[in-house]
Parts: sequence; C-alpha cells; structure tokens
Amino acid sequence: MTGYITHLSLSHFRSHRRTRLDLDARPVAIYGPNGAGKTNLIEAVSLLSPGRGLRGAASEEIIRRPEAIGWKITAQVAGDGPGHDVTLSAEPGQPRQTRIDDKSATQTALSRLMRIVWLVPAQDRLWIEGAEGRRRFFDRMTMGFVPDHADAVLSYEKAMRERNRLLKDQVGDARWYAALEGRMAEAGAAIAANRRTALAALAEAQRDAATVFPRADLDLDTDAPETADALALAFADGRVRDMAAGRTLTGPHRTDLAAIYTDKGVPARQCSTGEQKALLISLVLACARALKAQTGHAPLVLLDEVAAHLDAGRRAALFDEICALGTQAWMTGTGPELFTDLGDRAQHLCVSETPDGSIARPDPAP
Repeated sequence: MTGYITHLSLSHFRSHRRTRLDLDARPVAIYGPNGAGKTNLIEAVSLLSPGRGLRGAASEEIIRRPEAIGWKITAQVAGDGPGHDVTLSAEPGQPRQTRIDDKSATQTALSRLMRIVWLVPAQDRLWIEGAEGRRRFFDRMTMGFVPDHADAVLSYEKAMRERNRLLKDQVGDARWYAALEGRMAEAGAAIAANRRTALAALAEAQRDAATVFPRADLDLDTDAPETADALALAFADGRVRDMAAGRTLTGPHRTDLAAIYTDKGVPARQCSTGEQKALLISLVLACARALKAQTGHAPLVLLDEVAAHLDAGRRAALFDEICALGTQAWMTGTGPELFTDLGDRAQHLCVSETPDGSIARPDPAP
C-alpha cells in the first residue's frame, strides 16, 4: 500500500502539453485563473484509480487538441515500503493502457496500489439529483475499503447488460437466463456486503470525531435481497416484469444512499446548499480517517474548488483536518489567498495558460 505521489508527468493530456512535477507527502495547493488547467491536473491524478476519473471522460476526450497523438500519465508513488511506477496511456481510437512497474495491469489493480477519493463541484447537487450519482459516489468510497469491489461491480454490470439484451429481445427460454442470473447473484451479494462494510467504517469514523463539519447518518435504501440465493430467486421471479420493462428492475444497481444531518435530524436533500456541501466534505474526511485506520495510510483526497465555497473559519478547519490526517490532498482554487492558512504545511503550485499549453510551477507559500 502506498501513500502519496512523488512524481507526476503529463504528456498531451487535455490542456497540458507537457507537465512534470516533483512532490513530497504534504498537501498540494493548486491555484490559477479559470480555464488554466487546474482541474485537468487533478483529473490526471484521479485516473490513478479504476474507472474514468473525476469527470467520467472516455480516453478519446482526454487527448490534447489539435495534436491528437494520444496522452500519457506517469506517476511514482511512495509509502512505507518500495515505491511503484504507474503509467497510463491511450492512443487515438485505442483503449486506455495501464502498466505498474513496467508490467501490464488491469485498472482494478490500481485500487490495491493506492486509494483515492474526491469531491468536485459537479457533486454539489448529489443529494437532490438521481440515485445513480449517489450510488457511484458511495461505490468509490467502498472500493477504498474493499479493493475487490471494483471487480464485483464490473462483473455484475457485464452480466446485467447481457440479461437486459435478452429481455429487450423478448427471449423466453429460462436456460438463457440462469447462468447470467447466477453470475449477477454472486456479484450482487458481494456488492451488498462490501457496501455494508463501508457503511460501518464510515459510521465508526464519524463517531466522536473532532471536526467542525456535520455528521451524517447513512443508510442504504434498497428493496433487493442481499444474499446470492435470494437474489437469484428474485431475478428468476422477476423475468416477466423485467421483460415488459426491457431491463432489470431489481438488484444492487438500484440501491440509493440515504443521509440524515445527524444534529438536526433532517434528510440531506432538505438541507440548505451550504449544509449539503458541508455534509459531503464531512463524508470525504470520514472516509479518509477510516481508510487510514484500516490501511495505515490516508488516501489521496482530491478537492476541486472546495475552498471558495467555505467561510474563512471552516476553510482553516478543513486545512487543519487535512494536515492532521497526513493526506496528500490535492486542492484547487482561483487564487493563492485561499490557501494562506496552509502556509508551508503544503506545497503550492501556480497553474497558468500559455499558447503552448498549461504550465504548473512551484510557488513559495503565500
């Protein structure tokens, strides 16, 4: 298990034609004007975990234009033991390639190497929009506690897509469904168990925590069974209904994350915009505390434009909590004044836009 990035290189990645950074274990405060390439920088870091990163972008979308020659991310990560070299790359029209210590690897292998959690402005409406966003938010946290969760989700979704094709084609032969539903049931039971593990870890991390951010009571809202046998039976019993709908209507893919602002007893969706943001920050910090307790290393925490939405008191408190955790948090903002309270507890990067692409340069603590 590794703890932080010591070197990061980007080549033809979005606005960054070529960027090289040498880093230590301290938090990373990144500032610059809108459009300079700050979020692109932390998006590259987010791709060091399974999936499409904090923007959910396909490999083709990430390629820098107009060159369109493909992109590459190289990172060196360190911890208590030997470090690791990670290389991610994609050529035009080709899938993303992952290499760890110069050996080909799967994306899910990244979750065993380093844990990463993030909060971006697009998630500010998490509590009031659809269940899918909340489910993905929680599954990313769950992946930190159970790295194999990514494999279970991929296995379930692949089998479900095949089952949905049968349903849409009005295939009635039960033999075509049995094997797929068996795979879905095994993976679905693992998903449910993994989510319960994460739920318990987050509850423990919030209990008696010294934080200015509000505690959230979390629960999983689901009507699906959570054992493999019961799930398999539910899938079989639901075929007629599912065929009419053309999709699978029961399972862990329909689970929702429910949250209550503990001190007020109010559902998160009914809280003010500021309270909803504070609850999200609280959960990310709780996740980091829980993962540090479990693994011995705090995860990387990516916070895009978070400082601008906090008053001075809470902003200083956030920085204090991040430093106390010992996480290499990557934070972006428009100006250096947002990170004054960090001082030399962080490394500061100024990002600017030039005709040749985004440039990130170290800057003395403001």
